[in-house]
Amino acid sequence: MSTPRDGNRDGFDDGDGNGWREPPHLGSGAAGEDEDRPNFADRRKKPRDEEPVAGPGWQPPGWDLPPAEDRPAPRAADIPPSPDAPPPSADAPPPAQAYPPPAQAPGRGGGLFGRRRRQPTAAERVFRYEGDPVGAQGWAVQQGWTISDGSAPEDAVLADLIASAPVRATKDHRAGNVLRGRAGRLELVAFDVVYTSGRYVVPEYAVTAAPMLGAVPGFRLSPARFWRHRTGGMVPMPSGDPAFDARWLLLATEESAQLRRLVQDPAVHGLLLGSDDGDEFWSAAGHVAAVRPDGHRPELLEHHARLLTALVGALAAG
Repeated sequence: MSTPRDGNRDGFDDGDGNGWREPPHLGSGAAGEDEDRPNFADRRKKPRDEEPVAGPGWQPPGWDLPPAEDRPAPRAADIPPSPDAPPPSADAPPPAQAYPPPAQAPGRGGGLFGRRRRQPTAAERVFRYEGDPVGAQGWAVQQGWTISDGSAPEDAVLADLIASAPVRATKDHRAGNVLRGRAGRLELVAFDVVYTSGRYVVPEYAVTAAPMLGAVPGFRLSPARFWRHRTGGMVPMPSGDPAFDARWLLLATEESAQLRRLVQDPAVHGLLLGSDDGDEFWSAAGHVAAVRPDGHRPELLEHHARLLTALVGALAAG
């Protein structure tokens, strides 16, 4: 086994090893080419304290504060008031705001993930609940009408009106906030179709009905844009007026002169074409009634009274 002390064999030098070089078979070229390359022995010749000292290390921007004389003077709005300072005078101008107010974030709804509040649809805006039972009852008292909670004996017929109404009523719906009185030539009964949700009574539909002395064929007068259900066996009766037939549709259980007068009456056309197409009309249980997805309020009571006056007048004209 050869060592650096075995003479100049395989590139090793004699002596104490100060002239040692990398063997040729470990370098990238011949022995002469590796003479100028530094090796570990050359690095050990220079101690670390002899190496040049590196410059100042890197620091992130703004790490060192600027000199005090270069800093901007604080503004009065940035200095908190002293607890011993007197309160500001009412005539003193308001202090300038140090920073612009933060932008208001868009309104978000509740829930776990803070979802954005859903905007109401066009149908929800048209048929949103605007009921005012206290206002409707106050209006009824001023008109001399009577008020009932729907449990009076004369209110039993209202269950038949609700069951035959052109709306999706369930067994949980009942009559509430019942008002009875006279509007012009008509005796009217107005009530809310309500249901119980927990501890609250929720009005869902407003119904106004006029009792009829004679028999009236079954019919349903609805806006043409409404979806209709439970119309089996009913046939359409056009009015002959394209403008009216484009917006309103009369369905009847049988052909009759009464319904023909109703669908062709000019006063009925004028009132219905001037409305927002939000009401439906039908006949059942000896009444002609109007319904709207809302709770009763004074304006709706007067609106239904005008429409029912025209419809009952057309039906009774013969």
